[in-house]
Amino acid sequence: MPSIHTIRWIENLANSNHELYWFDILGKGKLDTDVKMTQIINWNKRKLPYFKGEHFLRKKTPRLYEKIESFLKITANEKLVQLLEEIKPDLVHSFEMHSCSSPILRTMQENPKIKWLYSCWGSDIYKYQEIPFYLPKIKKNLARINYLHTDCLRDYKLAQKLGFKGVHMEIIPGGGGFKLELFQDYFKSLEERKIILVKGYQHHVGRGLQIVKALEQLPISSIKYQVVVFGAHTEVQNYIEDQKLPFKVFGRHSLTHKEILNLMGNSIMYIGNSISDGMPNTLLEAIVMGAFPIQSNPGNVTAEIILNGTNGLLINNPDSISEIKELIEASVNNPNLLAHAFQYNQHNLKAKLEYKHIQQKIVALYNKIESEL
Repeated sequence: MPSIHTIRWIENLANSNHELYWFDILGKGKLDTDVKMTQIINWNKRKLPYFKGEHFLRKKTPRLYEKIESFLKITANEKLVQLLEEIKPDLVHSFEMHSCSSPILRTMQENPKIKWLYSCWGSDIYKYQEIPFYLPKIKKNLARINYLHTDCLRDYKLAQKLGFKGVHMEIIPGGGGFKLELFQDYFKSLEERKIILVKGYQHHVGRGLQIVKALEQLPISSIKYQVVVFGAHTEVQNYIEDQKLPFKVFGRHSLTHKEILNLMGNSIMYIGNSISDGMPNTLLEAIVMGAFPIQSNPGNVTAEIILNGTNGLLINNPDSISEIKELIEASVNNPNLLAHAFQYNQHNLKAKLEYKHIQQKIVALYNKIESEL
């Protein structure tokens, strides 16, 4: 999957002497990185022209579409058969399950001697295990996968529960570590921070609108900071505009990654809220950039890094506007809590999330697999 997290992970292997191939399984085009590797792109050719209603069929009746897909175009399974014959890889590593692992499951089942490493992302298991269409696929994938990488302990336990019997590698952030020296100029002291930063996702798992509504209920006099909402979906943007709230809003793709980190380094507080996630990469970024984190805790995953009331606050009910309001009130005017959390996160967590520290773990992960081949 061509995401910034994939790119950052791969860049950890730039000098590892491994021969790297990237299979553009989603057909999105070339990966924007300077890392030396072979990129397999422009492979998903059509066998038959698109027909009217094909997109609707794929979205609304996925089981039927899967049965006819191989007649319409070259599938990921078909292409992987060719790649396995040409490359003869020691290891196949897939990032994310439903778009990047399930599409190659049949070929991996037909080639059981080839080792398979899977990186569990976000809601791959936690949310999708609740959906009847996906649960059998999750179990089939986990039964075939040899090595599992997760960004939290929760997902490893869930994988075991659902049939994974392979080797679990060390828990590592899905996007790798952070090159802190590049963003030092963005990092402000507590006294200089003037922003409450809100992640504005509002979709099947995102609950950014609840944060906005909680902030709306707070007296203006109690908030000494500028509220900035980034990554906002249309529903969140429209609500802020309709209610004429004095919040600064950036849409889903309005900011670069560096601009988001700059905001974090200028923020006294970061608030993220969802009903499902893995260990949120945005949360980790906010922590290393010094913002006080208030974050939802689906499946107790966030509690693996936030000690409630010590280095941040946990949202227990992501749909509760009143709870989120109370948490903001409990922290925004509590300088002792903010200062203690700032010191705790900078001294106890920042170094553990630093790029070189995580890079060593990532390289060691592949070396360990290599030694077992």
